[in-house]
Amino acid sequence: MSEEVVQAGDGTKLLTTYKSPLYDLDGSVMGTVGVAIDVTQERAYEQEIISKNHTMELIFTTMECGVICHSMDGHRIISINKAALDILGCRSQKELMKKGFDMIAESVIKDDRERLMSSIKGLKKEGDSVSIEYRVRHSDGGIRHVMANVKLIQENGELLYQRFLLDCTAKKLQEEEEKKRQAELLHALSIDYKFVCFYDLDTGKGKSLRNDDGRIFSTSFLMDRSLEKNMEFYIENYVCDEDRSMLRERTSEANLKKELEKKNQYYVNYRTFLNGKMEYYQMKVVRAGTWNEKQGIVLGFRSVNEEIRREMEKKSLLENALSQANKANKAKSTFLSNMSHDIRTPMNAIVGFTDLAIARIGNQEQVGSYLKKIKTSGNHLLNLINDVLDMSRIESGKLHLDEKPCYLKDIVNELYNILNMDTHAKQLDFEIDDTGIFDKEIYCDALRLKQVLLNLLGNAVKYTGVGGSVSMSVTERSGIKEGYVNYEFYIKDTGIGMSKEFLSRIFAPFEREKNSTISGIQGTGLGMAITKNIIDMMGGFIEIESEQGVGTEITVSFSFRLSDHVSTKENNSEKNGAKFQGGNILLAEDNELNQEIAMAILEDAGFFVDVAENGQVAVEMLKCSEPGYYQLVLMDDQMPVMDGHTATKEIRRLKNLELSSIPILAMTANAFEEDKQEALRCGMNGHIAKPIDVSVLLETLNSVLG
Repeated sequence: MSEEVVQAGDGTKLLTTYKSPLYDLDGSVMGTVGVAIDVTQERAYEQEIISKNHTMELIFTTMECGVICHSMDGHRIISINKAALDILGCRSQKELMKKGFDMIAESVIKDDRERLMSSIKGLKKEGDSVSIEYRVRHSDGGIRHVMANVKLIQENGELLYQRFLLDCTAKKLQEEEEKKRQAELLHALSIDYKFVCFYDLDTGKGKSLRNDDGRIFSTSFLMDRSLEKNMEFYIENYVCDEDRSMLRERTSEANLKKELEKKNQYYVNYRTFLNGKMEYYQMKVVRAGTWNEKQGIVLGFRSVNEEIRREMEKKSLLENALSQANKANKAKSTFLSNMSHDIRTPMNAIVGFTDLAIARIGNQEQVGSYLKKIKTSGNHLLNLINDVLDMSRIESGKLHLDEKPCYLKDIVNELYNILNMDTHAKQLDFEIDDTGIFDKEIYCDALRLKQVLLNLLGNAVKYTGVGGSVSMSVTERSGIKEGYVNYEFYIKDTGIGMSKEFLSRIFAPFEREKNSTISGIQGTGLGMAITKNIIDMMGGFIEIESEQGVGTEITVSFSFRLSDHVSTKENNSEKNGAKFQGGNILLAEDNELNQEIAMAILEDAGFFVDVAENGQVAVEMLKCSEPGYYQLVLMDDQMPVMDGHTATKEIRRLKNLELSSIPILAMTANAFEEDKQEALRCGMNGHIAKPIDVSVLLETLNSVLG
């Protein structure tokens, strides 16, 4: 027999040829007989079957689902794919058999073996099947969860077990994690919520998990009733009328399912009303179990009365703070409006009288009158600016007291001298009684004490009409402890007085009962706020009584430490009035107008003045001068190239001791106390604030050069 391919008229064919010898009667070979059969179609079918078998084998060995076929006694494995070996923790069929496969792999956890064997043995006839879940432990100690289906099949007359294995470890872990999370939520509910219960929304059945809130929930939530009926009883008997319809809607089964479809938990806040008392409550609903499989919920109820009350208090505080802020903003807007007017008023006088003085330059008497009015307006403008700066420093905590030994009677006498001209101009009966002062010297910040009393007396003078009276008496009282003395300052006027409503806010910044446009009295609305802050800093006390149209009475008290320092007061009047002869002063000042003013004052006092336009020029001029040529340096602080502080340090480092020890006075617009202290720290001998007060400048020069 042989095969050959031949070319026929209808195409190529595969032929199988059979040849056989032909014998005669005596057994001799007569010839050969040949038969050719066309097997083209049969060969095509055979190749198709081989290809399909190969494909099925490939699918079987590579599919993720494990497949095993074995005998009913378990001793023979007919077939097994790689996925099944992986699931059972083996690398080959040989390893599986060697480890002792006998219906069940050796890797199946012992606790699951009996149940698995029972399920398999329960199959009796062809077509019987069972599904079962069990666990497998791999050599690395890891656990695999297996979902298996076992079916009894017949093949070639023999009954065999066909088993399909699916690794469901990931799904199982996810379910366990979900159960753990649910358990944690239930535990949390049980801790925070007084009443906790479970309901199955599919069956309507429920059970109580915790009840620490007494009779209300015990009577409302009966577990043989549906959730809807229990909630209705609870709402009707215990929930405020205003919240009933809201709570019904939000706890309906349809709404609960809708809300919990989107999130794991759901809150509702409401109010209860019992025995005439309202209380805030919260209901929390949590999904229990796997929501897609079983719609179970856990409900927790708890009182949030204290939390809500605290939130309401915080809200109230915030609203009050907002109200105060709005008031402050309104007050500041009013202040800016007032300040715009109050600043423009003296500025108008300064500019107007300056123009008039220029126009009448030849009329000495009129020009002199204008100049006095310009100075008065300038001083008022300076007071306005000082008030604003003082308030800013108080609010930023930069205002500090500088307590030194001082004579209280001197302070009182100075106040009288300052106010005497104004009271005389208004024809006021003005009196200060200091007969109650017995201790001559005390420790205090004289500047701030003077500021407080001058502000109070100044207001009394401002708001008292022509022919009225203003008075102050000082009374000394025994100190509360040894070495201290108490003083009480009693100020009284017959002025316009204040309303009770305004007295309640008199110490608030920017407050004025009547603005200067209406009353004709200028001010910033900061004076009393500054006064009160300084009094508090000094440990004092202030009390005000006032009646509109009658007048005002103010009592201020302080406790001062007595000084054991014996002072010798010098009378510098002669020195202040004296002319300086032949002295040279170096003026370090960058502003040309300030240079002109300072030079005129100093030259009138008998000095010769050289000017340096910045600190570096001043240092060079001093270095190049002969020792003793300059008696003193007046140093501005803020200058280009080199500032006054740096220039002072450079001078103090000069090798020539006569030059390096020259007196240096700061003459600057940096007028705060910390500015003075900084000037002293960098090596200056004193501090003079701008705008220049001629008497203060000359007195300081006397003290340094005298």
